[in-house]
Amino acid sequence: MRIVIRGDHAGFPLKGPVIEFLEAGGDQVADVGVHAADEDADFPDITQEICDRINAGDVDRGIMVCGNGVGAAIAANKVLGIRAALCHDVYSAHQCVEHDDVNVLCMGAQIIGNKLVEDILAAFLGATFSTRERFRRRVAKLADTERRAARELGEG
Repeated sequence: MRIVIRGDHAGFPLKGPVIEFLEAGGDQVADVGVHAADEDADFPDITQEICDRINAGDVDRGIMVCGNGVGAAIAANKVLGIRAALCHDVYSAHQCVEHDDVNVLCMGAQIIGNKLVEDILAAFLGATFSTRERFRRRVAKLADTERRAARELGEG
């Protein structure tokens, strides 16, 4: 799988182990920063680069690692075509893809450790969007909501 990853200064300590795990599993990883613990980055900027690469089709999924993951998830969900989930457990990491077709995983380095991260990543990357009609119907409704909001913003 092609994955883009980015973190902020608070997520930096966890980003390296995440990349090592992904590459060991055969995934192609584009690391777009930060590259040092003292490098300042704001989660809206981190999010935009990841979302742009997903929407361009350059990668299949994105991963954001920051302090608690909340801001990154909020910012990502503002971008058309992106469905982001904050996951600190294995069940949510799998179900968010299977039921909601999530394409961006957000995690907090100050919340979880390396072993749990590996389990979460395996669940997230191993999951596929369900073929069941009810889940596809719901995700289509999310896309309708996005289009409606985009139209309203364009008219404002």
